[in-house]
Amino acid sequence: MAASELYTKFARVWIPDPEEVWKSAELLKDYKPGDKVLLLHLEEGKDLEYRLDPKTKELPHLRNPDILVGENDLTALSYLHEPAVLHNLRVRFIDSKLIYTYCGIVLVAINPYEQLPIYGEDIINAYSGQNMGDMDPHIFAVAEEAYKQMARDERNQSIIVSGESGAGKTVSAKYAMRYFATVSGSASEANVEEKVLASNPIMESIGNAKTTRNDNSSRFGKYIEIGFDKRYRIIGANMRTYLLEKSRVVFQAEEERNYHIFYQLCASAKLPEFKMLRLGNADDFNYTQQGGSPVIEGVDDAKEMAHTRQACTLLGISESHQMGIFRILAGILHLGNVGFTSRDADSCTIPPKHEPLCIFCDLMGVDYEEMCHWLCHRKLATATETYIKPISKLQATNARDALAKHIYAKLFNWIVDNVNQALHSAVKQHSFIGVLDIYGFETFEINSFEQFCINYANEKLQQQFNMHVFKLEQEEYMKEQIPWTLIDFYDNQPCINLIESKLGILDLLDEECKMPKGTDDTWAQKLYNTHLNKCTLFEKPRLSNKAFIIQHFADKVEYQCEGFLEKNKDTVFEEQIKVLKSSKFKMLPELFQDDEKAISPTSATSSGRTPLTRIPAKPTKGRPGQMAKEHKKTVGHQFRNSLHLLMETLNATTPHYVRCIKPNDFKFPFTFDEKRAVQQLRACGVLETIRISAAGFPSRWTYQEFFSRYRVLMKQKDVLSDRKQTCKNVLEKLILDKDKYQFGKTKIFFRAGQVAYLEKLRADKLRAACIRIQKTIRGWLLRKKYLRMRKAAITVQRYVRGYQARCYAKFLRRTKAATIIQKYWRMFVVCRRYKIRRAATIVLQSYLRGFLARNRYRKILREHKAVIIQKRVRGWLARTHYKRSMHAIIYLQCCFRRMMAKRELKKLKIEARSVERYKKLHIGMENKIMQLQRKVDEQNKDYKCLVEKLTNLEGIYNSETEKLRSDLERLQLSEEEAKVATGRVLSLQEEIAKLRKDLEQTRSEKKCIEERADQYKQETEQLVSNLKEENTLLKQEKEALNHRIVEQAKEMTETMEKKLVEETKQLELDLNDERLRYQNLLNEFSRLEERYDDLKEEMTLMVHVPKPGHKRTDSTHSSNESEYTFSSEIAEMEDIPSRTEEPSEKKVPLDMSLFLKLQKRVTELEQEKQVMQDELDRKEEQVLRSKAKEEERPQIRGAELEYESLKRQELESENKKLKNELNELRKALSEKSAPEVTAPGAPAYRVLMEQLTSVSEELDVRKEEVLILRSQLVSQKEAIHPKDDKNTMTDSTILLEDVQKMKDKGEIAQAYIGLKETNRLLESQLQSQKRSHENEAEALRGEIQSLKEENNRQQQLLAQNLQLPPEARIEASLQHEITRLTNENLDLMEQLEKQDKTVRKLKKQLKVFAKKIGELEVGQMENISPGQIIDEPIRPVNIPRKEKDFQGMLEYKKEDEQKLVKNLILELKPRGVAVNLIPGLPAYILFMCVRHADYLNDDQKVRSLLTSTINSIKKVLKKRGDDFETVSFWLSNTCRFLHCLKQYSGEEGFMKHNTSRQNEHCLTNFDLAEYRQVLSDLAIQIYQQLVRVLENILQPMIVSGMLEHETIQGVSGVKPTGLRKRTSSIADEGTYTLDSILRQLNSFHSVMCQHGMDPELIKQVVKQMFYIVGAITLNNLLLRKDMCSWSKGMQIRYNVSQLEEWLRDKNLMNSGAKETLEPLIQAAQLLQVKKKTDDDAEAICSMCNALTTAQIVKVLNLYTPVNEFEERVSVSFIRTIQMRLRDRKDSPQLLMDAKHIFPVTFPFNPSSLALETIQIPASLGLGFISRV
Repeated sequence: MAASELYTKFARVWIPDPEEVWKSAELLKDYKPGDKVLLLHLEEGKDLEYRLDPKTKELPHLRNPDILVGENDLTALSYLHEPAVLHNLRVRFIDSKLIYTYCGIVLVAINPYEQLPIYGEDIINAYSGQNMGDMDPHIFAVAEEAYKQMARDERNQSIIVSGESGAGKTVSAKYAMRYFATVSGSASEANVEEKVLASNPIMESIGNAKTTRNDNSSRFGKYIEIGFDKRYRIIGANMRTYLLEKSRVVFQAEEERNYHIFYQLCASAKLPEFKMLRLGNADDFNYTQQGGSPVIEGVDDAKEMAHTRQACTLLGISESHQMGIFRILAGILHLGNVGFTSRDADSCTIPPKHEPLCIFCDLMGVDYEEMCHWLCHRKLATATETYIKPISKLQATNARDALAKHIYAKLFNWIVDNVNQALHSAVKQHSFIGVLDIYGFETFEINSFEQFCINYANEKLQQQFNMHVFKLEQEEYMKEQIPWTLIDFYDNQPCINLIESKLGILDLLDEECKMPKGTDDTWAQKLYNTHLNKCTLFEKPRLSNKAFIIQHFADKVEYQCEGFLEKNKDTVFEEQIKVLKSSKFKMLPELFQDDEKAISPTSATSSGRTPLTRIPAKPTKGRPGQMAKEHKKTVGHQFRNSLHLLMETLNATTPHYVRCIKPNDFKFPFTFDEKRAVQQLRACGVLETIRISAAGFPSRWTYQEFFSRYRVLMKQKDVLSDRKQTCKNVLEKLILDKDKYQFGKTKIFFRAGQVAYLEKLRADKLRAACIRIQKTIRGWLLRKKYLRMRKAAITVQRYVRGYQARCYAKFLRRTKAATIIQKYWRMFVVCRRYKIRRAATIVLQSYLRGFLARNRYRKILREHKAVIIQKRVRGWLARTHYKRSMHAIIYLQCCFRRMMAKRELKKLKIEARSVERYKKLHIGMENKIMQLQRKVDEQNKDYKCLVEKLTNLEGIYNSETEKLRSDLERLQLSEEEAKVATGRVLSLQEEIAKLRKDLEQTRSEKKCIEERADQYKQETEQLVSNLKEENTLLKQEKEALNHRIVEQAKEMTETMEKKLVEETKQLELDLNDERLRYQNLLNEFSRLEERYDDLKEEMTLMVHVPKPGHKRTDSTHSSNESEYTFSSEIAEMEDIPSRTEEPSEKKVPLDMSLFLKLQKRVTELEQEKQVMQDELDRKEEQVLRSKAKEEERPQIRGAELEYESLKRQELESENKKLKNELNELRKALSEKSAPEVTAPGAPAYRVLMEQLTSVSEELDVRKEEVLILRSQLVSQKEAIHPKDDKNTMTDSTILLEDVQKMKDKGEIAQAYIGLKETNRLLESQLQSQKRSHENEAEALRGEIQSLKEENNRQQQLLAQNLQLPPEARIEASLQHEITRLTNENLDLMEQLEKQDKTVRKLKKQLKVFAKKIGELEVGQMENISPGQIIDEPIRPVNIPRKEKDFQGMLEYKKEDEQKLVKNLILELKPRGVAVNLIPGLPAYILFMCVRHADYLNDDQKVRSLLTSTINSIKKVLKKRGDDFETVSFWLSNTCRFLHCLKQYSGEEGFMKHNTSRQNEHCLTNFDLAEYRQVLSDLAIQIYQQLVRVLENILQPMIVSGMLEHETIQGVSGVKPTGLRKRTSSIADEGTYTLDSILRQLNSFHSVMCQHGMDPELIKQVVKQMFYIVGAITLNNLLLRKDMCSWSKGMQIRYNVSQLEEWLRDKNLMNSGAKETLEPLIQAAQLLQVKKKTDDDAEAICSMCNALTTAQIVKVLNLYTPVNEFEERVSVSFIRTIQMRLRDRKDSPQLLMDAKHIFPVTFPFNPSSLALETIQIPASLGLGFISRV
């Protein structure tokens, strides 16, 4: 594709700008060939018409896609040109805060003017062993590449650090040296790496100064060669210096300083040792006050002086030499204050006794008069005579300054020589890495001789750099078999020839210096005549005849000729030098020794460090030729020679380039000045590298990377199995011009811009796919949104309608309530009115009805009587009429019926004669009968109903009749009463009148009372209401107070709980910290111990030549053994200092470092020895005092023995009494419990009886043991007492003689003391037994009483239960029985535990006492003569005793111990044991051997076995410590051995889970708690070694498997890469994947499980493994910009989920391993979350609580879009994050500590395996041990 085709609408370009150098713009329309103007839209919003150059018609540079901006390597940019480089550097420096960038083989370092946390030891460890392209650019990456190439190619390396003043050259070189010192270490203990680093403060103090551009500017060039041995460890160093700026000693410009050392001296002038220098403030000296800026902000010169002196001491410069240096420097300062007085124009003088000169002469040890004379005069020599000439004041001042400069230069050389001498190594140097810290290209307003030399050196270095870059490009093309076309690059050989060739500028300068009257003007004319118009690179300024211009590779520079000759000559008067050489101060003449040394490329004393002194005086007769030759060497000549030597050295090495850039001239942190940056980029050769790369094929892709990146541009049919062919086919379709790319063997090479074109095609394809995905997703989202909105609307409607309905219902309820209230109120009103009216009506009615009733009664009475008369008459008439009518009717009926019957009879008779008639008659009769029957039934029913009705009517009639009769009688009575009452009415009316009067009176009284009552009621109600209000207020206050109290209590509870939780957490953290600190100390102790043993062996080998067959002493002797064993080990430790002193005397220089390293350890051992010696002396004094006391009291021994025997007899009698009481108690219990055998408490009684029986048996055993002891004591007593009373004196004499004989050994005293102690112990034991038996009897009595009470209570409950229903009775009885049995079981268990504990304790104590008494008896029997033994009768006591069956022990002979250790530990193969035998078998075997030694009570055997075991395990781990299986095996067995010692220790806390059989196997004689601590420490050391082993195995896999391998294929795309080799994200053969890590984890887990490691310990190992994985992955993520992308975050989260799945499969989720991955998980989430708004910032701050602020900001700065549609993180967003996190208190450290080891614990894990069941396989070769 043609380049012009890329200039389409919206394409972005770079156009020149006078302010910003380059400005970005966007095309507004497509460019067409022939267009003269481009329509552009600038970023600030303006439109611009950009006119093309009509001659060149060059289009503006295209801008790279945003995806390529911020790349680690500038050569990875598709468009390689100046604006792209500048923009990429600015984005990395300003936006991402990254100061390092690759540009091909060059590392560009921009000075941030701020301390960055990227140089710690953790960063060094992260870069160590990494490929240069795998990590982000860094000075450590360049150093690692140099170190790796030195080891791989066995070729010397050079790191060339260049840049202008203030760019950071010195710091970069310092960090490179620190990297070598940290990574390689030193070959000896002489701390060479520390000395190499210590040379920096010295050289900075004497060679660095403050300038306007830099506070610590190096004013000299230096090349440091760091030497390495064959194992590539530092053995020494060598330094060469170039062109020291001597003029700074006597002159400083404004705002500048002299060298730092002068100000450090002045700041330390008040120190006692500096009083003699008579220094003061820096402003008091002419040489330090000229710049007017004596103080550097943030720098303490006094502290820097202390650092300088400390560095001098470390480098071996003695205190006397240091004071000599300071004297010379102080003398230079005082020399600068020497003033001159003019006598005339040609002479001057110094005032007499001039104080500065006097101080100078005193410090230098020279004669005042002589120095004063030669400062004002000079000697001139001619061919015939010599004469002295005075000089002017100006000449004298110049001569004084020249002398000061010369002295300083000589002192500088002397210090460099001494530093080199201190860094020199006697060991042969195998290879070296050189670090060149040299000035960069300089151009100022006024450029002089110094700038000329500096730019000359840079021309040479640039030529070497161009050739190297060209060579690398050529090698790359040839390796890939790409057709090689000659690349045109800038060759600066003509400029070099102009300077150094014959008749060049330097040659003419030296020639002019030789001329007697040569001046700068004549030299300038020679230059014009020789080179002007002849060399295109040489020009003459238009307005000057004393300057010239050279066209350097970087820029044109105008040099002023003034001062060139003087600086090139470097003249100093010889007479002044002679005065100094005659100094009494010994160090001063050493500086001026004229010893010329041969110069070689590796010489440490090159004359090129500083210009040599030229003394234009008459040569001496002794060496005329040599002095003449010396005078010919000018500064330029020396510099050229040293530069040639330097180039020879560099050409013989592989160079690595570091170009330091100064971003601004104001030292503002992270401020980028484009103009200054471009100027330096052009000067340092970075742009030249870009130009060479761009001239060929700058973009290079492997076939796999190209396929992975541009797979989206291929169709399915284009994808073949051969990736190479696939890429070829696709490229032929995509790029038609075949010259734009080339196919190599492993890579595809592209011309500049082609990758951008491919990226454009890829972005368009992805954009179309994204649009389609967005369209679908957005439709789906909108549909989901609509459904959610519809559902929400329906929900809202439902709730609104419900609310409205509830409101309407409420309204209806209120309306109905109001209606009801109205109804009832109206009803009440009407009812009240109605009642009033009704009452009145009733009164009226009563009178009216009474009157009407009386009238009606009279009427009714008359009518009733009339009716009776009518009834009687009408009844008689009716009966008469009825009778007549009835008689007539009946007569007529009879007649008619008779007639009719006759007729019917006649018919029937006729019909009866015919059959058919009968038949018809019969048929009809049936129906008629049925009808008749039915009719009869109906009539019966009707009859019954009528009868019932009649009956009812009769009843009603009768009741009515009765009622009327009663009413009649009542009315009659009332009538009579009314008549009577009528008479009484009058009397009643009178009474009523009276009553009315009374009523009126009562009413008035009632009204008054009611008024009073109402008033009282109102007052009472008011009072009650007031009281109620007060009560309500009080209740509210009470409730508020209660609420406050509850809240306060709740808050206090919560506060206390929080405090408790926090304190608990803090205590846990403190405990973990203490545990970690202790384990780190153990680790350091073991390391120092191993180092100590190794050094001891080396010293032994150096002192003693090993003889044939000599066996080396074991070097793994543990210091723990010396702490926990006895005198034999102490003696060995005492011998250590004496052994280590011997070789030190013979070889002092070699062993001084050893003693410096081990001084602390030796001191500790001596202190320990002294403490032990004091303890031993104290013990001996105690023994001697006890002996003296025994000698004074030999007579009382018999009385004491008698007293002891009486005491024993009393105790025995008391014991018998107790036994009798117990028997009586047993009988009483059996008698009382006999009647209640069937009671519920019967099992408890049986248990008690069994316990009493066992106690009595135990008492019998105790009695037997007491009898044995008594017999032994009696025998001893009889042996000591005289046989006969008659021979008392003689026997006592004999006894005294025997005592006198044995007194020297102290045997009798010890025997008597032991016997007395034993008696006292037995007495106290028996008394305690008596008390315990009394307590037991009292407890039994109390238990009997409680059982009686329990029995009574049960009877009462039984009686109560009998009254309950059957079901309730059963349930109550069961509940009661369960409660009772539970209580009994608990009580019995407590009693049983107490009894068992007491029995074990007594058994152990009695065995110890028996053994001690036996030893005492044997000792006393040895002391008694044979005659006494034969003559004196001993009463034998034979007491039968059961022999116990001891099982689970292994017996071996003492001499077989080494064989046991050898077969069981040293030569044991873990694989066979783990596969075929039970886990932890060696531990069980060792413990069983320890048990047998304990059973024998052989402390020496126990100690020896345990010590040998510990040392052997250490030896195995030292030999095979890098084998995971071996370390895991012995960690498991050490822990099992430790658990066995705990489980069978007899301590109650460790015996909870033991069986009764296991409790019998407990240790009986020794407490091995101290050895348990030793084994615990050993287990910690093994665990730490295990962690180191698995870390070494996992570390190469982690980065490749967790970060680089593409687990989810196709998610992450590969970005374009530069010239640096990158680790592809596509897995090739031999690379590690996540499956590799999981397989390794499975291997670790299966090995640990096979070895029977404790589950808790496995969890801790897994947690540590996961921490290592997470820490290393996160550290690499923080140091790799190419890994910080959205897709990589998804890959990491997927990988972490696979690790979590592995944890779930292994049931290790509760191990805490998942939590160690939390920082990595949060970092992956941080890569994926949205990073735009303030809400996103808040979410990130709350989410990333496991990451530090530095890590969060680093990830955000490194975040890089892989695809064009991703966006970068804005600077404002990162600042928002920083503002939100500023209050968070976390570590400022960027990387996690991958070497951190969590403190390990060994939870007690008892074994259920019975020792007696363990069988020893024959394969172990332990046939010499036997089971017991």
